[in-house]
This record gives sequence, structure tokens and C-alpha cells, in this order.
Amino acid sequence: ADGTEEDIFKDAAGIASLKSIHRVEPITDRDAGLLPHLTVGPERGDVLTDPDSVVYLAFTSGSTGRPKGVLHSDNTLLANARALATDWALDADMVVYSLSPLSHNLGWGAMIMTLTGGGTFIVQDLDRGDSLLERISATGATFLFGVPTHAIDLLAELRAVGGGAETINGFRISGASIPHEIAASLLQHGITPQSGYGMTEAGSHHYTLPSDEPEMIIQTSGRAAPGYKVKIFSIEDPDKELPAGETGEIGGRGASLMLGYFDDPEEYRSAFNSSGWFMTGDLGWVDEDGYIRITGRKKDVIIRGGHNINPVHIETMAVRHALVERAAVIPVSDERLGEKACIVLQLKGGATLKVDELLAYLDDCKLSKYDMPEYFFVLDTIPLTPSGKLHKRELVAWVEDGRIKPMPSHFRSGAR
Repeated sequence: ADGTEEDIFKDAAGIASLKSIHRVEPITDRDAGLLPHLTVGPERGDVLTDPDSVVYLAFTSGSTGRPKGVLHSDNTLLANARALATDWALDADMVVYSLSPLSHNLGWGAMIMTLTGGGTFIVQDLDRGDSLLERISATGATFLFGVPTHAIDLLAELRAVGGGAETINGFRISGASIPHEIAASLLQHGITPQSGYGMTEAGSHHYTLPSDEPEMIIQTSGRAAPGYKVKIFSIEDPDKELPAGETGEIGGRGASLMLGYFDDPEEYRSAFNSSGWFMTGDLGWVDEDGYIRITGRKKDVIIRGGHNINPVHIETMAVRHALVERAAVIPVSDERLGEKACIVLQLKGGATLKVDELLAYLDDCKLSKYDMPEYFFVLDTIPLTPSGKLHKRELVAWVEDGRIKPMPSHFRSGAR
């Protein structure tokens, strides 16, 4: 998103350890083959054969505002991919269509799963306004990967044409909780959603099965994949396990769990309780049969169309502005994307600040366009908790009951 302002190739050229760099230009001719202009690179040297070596480094946002590099091996990636492919009978005949790009962990996982069975893998390559249904039909796609927003867009097109997607056998939906009505609508159109729960650190470790009752597909995020387990722990005491039916923080462990965080062993150690369970920061409960329901988040994260936005990261930048006293970034509900980010400001004595000026300032601070707030509001005083923290829950309640009405904002690169 920031390629026009940042020259990544210039920076990469200064890294002595890189053996080769390829600039991949946009492909205008889909029939020309995959990256036909690339030449053979340098000699690879010895081929690594240790399946526990690090082969994948993915960055994920955290509650501290500092990105964490998640380390995965062949074994951690394949454990989950093989389980999912087996449970859904996905083999060499599968044509997997990923609506998520390879830069998103969901798209990457879709590719790994396809490789396990030797099927055909397609990454979303539509121009704005093109028909997804026509592309699905042309490719013969049998299984989709995407976030709830993708499902909403597909359903809108299905309703508009009054037809169906006959080739689709399943649709893995992850990145954010799928609304019940969306899952039910997919079933009505003959598409079996794979409701699931996962994360960069552990893969798509929970999912429903095509044989599950519609009620469980609609209302739960499935059961743990073979080779993975979860338990629910007390929010106040991460070492206290809770019984079935009680809500708490979700802990997990298994074959698909990461090897660690890059260059941050302390962060990795602190992510586990004393019994060795990875504490996810997500809240939920599990029934007697092992089906999980996700109820919320312990950490402060906004999920916009499957993309995690870290409020603290934006707030830290905003309060550096000379006119800003306090800044709070809160979620605003959105029918299509689930949530959008709203920045609420308390300005210093009598100051005024236009939204375009703030967004331009955040851009100067190198905030990604993906994370730019889409709503803006100024309050005389931002409420605080008794301990002096931003009272974001109260702000969210004010938005929901109409007490405050945030103003839509749209960042335009180069606008000043």
C-alpha cells in the first residue's frame, strides 16, 4: 500500500546477505504463464532437509504496538494443512481459490494446504468491478479461502444474479468471526462454510466439518484439528482451567504452534502459562463436545475485513502531534467489513485540528494506509477509568447509542 512512497528495492539493495532480488511487475496477460520474465537465480547451494528448520517468517500485530515475527517450520505448517485437507477430503482434484493475498497468513495457509494434495491454486486477481462468480466458474474453483467480507461480497453477487456457485464445495472463512446470518445464507445457496478459528502463531487450528449439523456450522467455530488442543483459562488467573461452558481466555498447544518470535525470546516465553499453554488473548468457551465459541478479545485490536489494526500504535503517533492532548482509537461497527477504526481526540486548550491535517500527520509518521482511521471525532474531554486509562468501552457505548456521531474520514495520498 505504501509502495509509491517507500523504495523497498533501494533499501533491500543495501542488505549484503540477500542472494537475489526480483522485481515482480503487474501481470497483464493471464495466459503468459507465471512470472515468465524471471531468470534463473544464483546457485542454491546445499538443500536443507531438516523439517524443523525455520522456513516462514510472518509478522503479526500485537497489543503492544510492536510487530512480532512468527517463526514456522515445514512441520508446523504441514501439520495443520494436512489435517484440514484430510478432514475435508481435499486431494489432487481440488481447485483452491484464495480471496486473501499471499501477504495475509490465510492466503499463505491456503497455498500450503493445496500443495499437500497436489491440487490447483488460484489467487484472487480480479480488477475492480469484475465478476467473482464468473471467475469462479472459469477456473472451476472447488474450495474458497477468505474473510467474512469476502463472503458478504460473494453473497451480494449471488443474490443479484439469482444463481449459485455450483462448483464450490466449501468456503474457509477466517480472520474474524463470521456473522451467523452470513453462514446461514451461504448454506442456503448450496455453499458449505467452514467456520473456523486460528491465528498466525498456530494456523487454522479450529474448523467445522462438512458433516456437521447446520446449527453447529452457523453458531460455532468448530473443533480443534487433529494434533491440536485448546483449553479455557480464567481471565484473572491464566493457570486456572475452566470447565466446559464457562467463558475465559483461550489457550492452545499442538503440532502447528510456532517455534517462537523472531529475535524476541522474552515475548515468546511470556505468551505461555506455567503449564505450557499458548495464551491467545482471545475469549471464548467450549461445549462438552469440543465446539468452540469466540466471544471477544482480551487484547485491544480492531479487525477490519480480516486485517488486524493496533489502536495503541495509532494513538502513540497521534499524541505526538503538538495540538493533541489525548487520543483513543475505537472500533465502529461496519456491515461489510465488521469493524472500522475511529480516532477520538482531546485537543490542547482551545485548539482546532482538521481531520485531513491529522491524517496527513499520521502519514508523515509512516502509518500504513491499511491502518488509517476511517472515522474522526473531537471531544472536550476523553473519559478515563479510575486507574487513569482511556475509557474506550464508554466511548464505544456512546457511539452505539448515538451520543457521539463520528465523522467519516478518507485519507488521500498527497493531500495536504
